[in-house]
Amino acid sequence: MSDSSSLDKVDLSAALATFDGHWAPRIVGALNGQEVKVAKLLGEFVWHAHADADELFMVLRGRLRIELRARTITLDPGEFLIVPRGVEHRPVADEEVHVLLFEPAGTVNTGDAGGPLTVDAPQRLA
Repeated sequence: MSDSSSLDKVDLSAALATFDGHWAPRIVGALNGQEVKVAKLLGEFVWHAHADADELFMVLRGRLRIELRARTITLDPGEFLIVPRGVEHRPVADEEVHVLLFEPAGTVNTGDAGGPLTVDAPQRLA
């Protein structure tokens, strides 16, 4: 983004209030080839990996489990986890969770798994 709109602040709560769907990230910003996304999560996602992208999950509301093949990491509000490229993982939300995601532009949410939860072109909110 190179226009003056990139100088506007982003209200994450307001962005999350604009949609109800789960597992469908929305873009709220971009910088240096990276996208900042918000999403609402509920239930179990698919096991997947991103061969060429690290992925940051930051919990804004709720509690998120990131299942790895060897262990599970639980994130509470204000906590984040960076899943390194190539690491297979599965996010799980027993109740609705709001997250901020940070990953390279064009990263597909289901990584190498594909399937019905794939969002190839997330909607841009900001």
